[in-house]
Amino acid sequence: MYTDLAIIAAFVFLYSLVAGRLDKTPSSGAIVFVGFGLLCGPQGLDVFDYKVDGEGIRILAELTLSLVLFTDAANANLNVLRLSFRIPERLLFVGLPLTIVLGFAVGLLLFDGLSLIEIALLATILAPTDAALGEAVIANKAVPSHIREGLNVESGLNDGICVPILLIFLAFAVGATETQAPVTLIVHHFVAGIGIGAASGIACSLLAGYLFSFAYRRGWVSSAWLEVPVPALALACFATAQQLGGSGFIACFVGGLLTGWMLRRGGKTLLLGAEAVGNTLALLTWVVFGTAVVGHLAFTWQAIVYAVLSLTAIRMLPVVVCLSGTGLRLPDKLFLGWFGPRGLASIVFIVIVLGERLPGAETLKHTVVWTVILSVLAHGLSATPLARRYGAGGPNGG
Repeated sequence: MYTDLAIIAAFVFLYSLVAGRLDKTPSSGAIVFVGFGLLCGPQGLDVFDYKVDGEGIRILAELTLSLVLFTDAANANLNVLRLSFRIPERLLFVGLPLTIVLGFAVGLLLFDGLSLIEIALLATILAPTDAALGEAVIANKAVPSHIREGLNVESGLNDGICVPILLIFLAFAVGATETQAPVTLIVHHFVAGIGIGAASGIACSLLAGYLFSFAYRRGWVSSAWLEVPVPALALACFATAQQLGGSGFIACFVGGLLTGWMLRRGGKTLLLGAEAVGNTLALLTWVVFGTAVVGHLAFTWQAIVYAVLSLTAIRMLPVVVCLSGTGLRLPDKLFLGWFGPRGLASIVFIVIVLGERLPGAETLKHTVVWTVILSVLAHGLSATPLARRYGAGGPNGG
């Protein structure tokens, strides 16, 4: 255990020294992390001695995603978002359902060994985009602000919206509808997932904001602890919503938006601690993913074809369609469509589904993991050069 800890600690230290330089290259952090995990795992040098089960990966990915969603939302430019909310609105309420439907249709053509519900689960698992993998684009000032904020809000909310859809399909898959009417089940999951999630994020953030302001004005907050409250608040939003039956991801994004608004006057430095913790957890998640998952993949042509289509046609066609009439040019729509990376949310979702031991579980797992791997490579390598080229082209949509 101590050998593994020493290797990972050394890697984190070395990466932190060159992270700024690597941000200017086509290679993303996720590529480096997954590659390092694969190199040190059983299929590589076999220096890592630990075993990580699905539940461990799920918890790590959930905590990472909660912090990333919270800090991304807190850093959002609400003035820009207020003027161009139609982009994420169309992407979430038109593009997302179309993506699931198109993913289901493609799955029907490719996977004759999966049931209809299992194909619907696959389409839902791979519908949400990843805020962490999209950070290279969202943080790139070369990309117009309305495009960046649109992608940020979409990636922040679509995984939370997909949670109740996933749970509904999963309930059908395991026969839960035999004891509960389908309509009741659907309404319950959507109201609980989105409503309780949003309410939890708002309540936790308002209470935390009041308590922090009260203590700070009286000089009770030590400078050594100044960066601790925000990551603690992010985790509190997530855990509270999950415990109450809501979506922790919705709670974190909504809570982050509210916290960012409360910190709008020079308080954004308080987010640095949460960003650092989120970056470290993301590194660990991708290293574990490379070590425990990537090295054990099976190769099937159906999984590869679906993965490629999931990152291209299944994502990009609905985006182009849903943004019709918004005034955005075709290059703007294609840019928004391409940068829909799959990552942490899909990992969390597939672990949830695997826990139910469905007949097609192995096919689902391999397809999802291949999609995430290809996304890490394709979006990681293309983020910086395409963002620079897109920004230089001067798109004027919005």
